[in-house]
Amino acid sequence: MDLGPAKKTVIVREYLLDVGKIQVFENYLVSIFDQGATLTLERAYQIIGISEIHFRDKNFGFISHRINSYAIDPTVYTYFRQLDNLKAFAVVSNKEVDMHNFHIEKLFYKNPMKYFVDYHQALKWVRNKIILSNPE
Repeated sequence: MDLGPAKKTVIVREYLLDVGKIQVFENYLVSIFDQGATLTLERAYQIIGISEIHFRDKNFGFISHRINSYAIDPTVYTYFRQLDNLKAFAVVSNKEVDMHNFHIEKLFYKNPMKYFVDYHQALKWVRNKIILSNPE
């Protein structure tokens, strides 16, 4: 499916958390966490709250852009998977350790989740999943 020319992406809002930042776009959000941070259940609730503010009545995707190395409590995925309108979860990293961690994280999430080395490929996949999940 050709999505046509890419629209210029505009950040709707950026949230600075104590572990990094969340960038909200039209139909997806991007997390960029700080080096050495730990994504705990408390931080996951903050992200879920942000998603409810911006995507309460529409489908969206999530891109975890892992520029830095940080820890994740894998149980956060049991809460993310309860978001019925979260239709795609992409992890972007070129670090081998992140690829290994992804396989463990995916066991907890159990919804559409994919690993990418290239951010633009992840964005294309997320947008496609959102389009396919919206009723015509």
